[in-house]
Amino acid sequence: MNWDRARWQERLDSLRASHQVPGAALAVLVDGEIHELASGVLHRGTGVQVTPDSVFQSGSIAKVYTATLVMQLVDSGELRLESRVIDVLPGFAVADDGVTQSMTIGQLLGHTSGISGDFTHDTGRGADCLARYVQACVTVGQDCPPGSVVSYCSTGYAILGRIVEVVTGQTWDDALRERLLTPLGLEHSMTLPEEALRFQVAMSHLGELGSDPEPAPVWDMLPRSAGPYGRVLVTAADVVRFARMHLDGGTAPDGTRVLSAESAATMRRRVGDCLDTWSFMAAGWGHGWALYDWNGVAGYGHDGAALGQFSYLRVVPGSGVAAALLTNGGGATGFFVDLFQELLGELAGVRMPDVFAPAAQPQPVDVAALAGTYEREGIRMTIDERDGVPRLRLQLTGGMADYSPPIETDLVPVSDTVLAMPGIGPVSAPWLPLVFGTLPNGTPYVYFGMRATPRVA
Repeated sequence: MNWDRARWQERLDSLRASHQVPGAALAVLVDGEIHELASGVLHRGTGVQVTPDSVFQSGSIAKVYTATLVMQLVDSGELRLESRVIDVLPGFAVADDGVTQSMTIGQLLGHTSGISGDFTHDTGRGADCLARYVQACVTVGQDCPPGSVVSYCSTGYAILGRIVEVVTGQTWDDALRERLLTPLGLEHSMTLPEEALRFQVAMSHLGELGSDPEPAPVWDMLPRSAGPYGRVLVTAADVVRFARMHLDGGTAPDGTRVLSAESAATMRRRVGDCLDTWSFMAAGWGHGWALYDWNGVAGYGHDGAALGQFSYLRVVPGSGVAAALLTNGGGATGFFVDLFQELLGELAGVRMPDVFAPAAQPQPVDVAALAGTYEREGIRMTIDERDGVPRLRLQLTGGMADYSPPIETDLVPVSDTVLAMPGIGPVSAPWLPLVFGTLPNGTPYVYFGMRATPRVA
């Protein structure tokens, strides 16, 4: 298949501008060759142009790198998916003693441990940051019973990062570099800001959707302990090189075996379905990968967000196509969907879904059945009704409290179990879904950001 560079450069430039995204980098693997494009600026204040070797924050795409490290240790026989965390990390504990005793590595990989997923805790810049983070997990509560639903869990990936450290005797950063980045030749991938300063680095931009975002007051707000779940700094081409290793069954381009074919397959073997199919656009989850079903065509990938930088990776194994888009603010989700609907439609014959949005004429719903206060680590949501209109008050708490002031907004009904929230604050989409369900133990909950948040009042 011929790669029409001029055409895709024009589409990248045009769609980026129309969605008010300051800068973007795109890399696409097709027919065994990686093509790189760049558009816009790294920083609206300085006007420095994005180039293919510009470094962006990948956000939660970091989780797939950590999952790969864990599966390498499964390959070596040092870990099993059924291994209990407490057997690998003596003294480990969360608030629920039963969960402490039973939690497995496989549950953490597949987001089914049920522990609160957004325990953001700054333990400093030292090499012991993950050890200290895991010690502090003794206060982490339970959002839902283990194994009940897929509930997206960054906390679990920080714990997995510490497991990597204990088993390898290296820091997570060093293990990632020596066991994954170096064998794959990912010379523009790293974990620490001071390493990124060797390159041209994208600045985060913030602002309300529909307006040109401005440079953020800080480049990043994540502590070092967030690395395993939220900070691998990358170029778009390096992300695609990483994905190509998975496409090729765990081998590097030079034939080096990085991961067994069995473990590569295990990472995309379905653990559970996603009731919320909009937040990550995923139908299910594996041991690391988000899983997609595009009208019968299977795919996998991951999304990421880090204070105004948004990243997207999609892999279509049946066509040998992988594509990564990195952005630094603006209406990134709409930009991604518009671009990848065209790109993957032409290169891989798949139709990605449209951006989530309510109907022009919303149907009435019984808000009383959904009303109440829902709470988990880092967030409290109260849903009530005003003049027949559902309304939300959202407040970040704990280590997340400084990320945003409280938000109050009307909601728009989508169905009896789905409400739409306007995209307010540092988000990249015009609408965010709130999906309501009931846990196996009978507790009502709402998915927000694909995190199960139980009703507490």
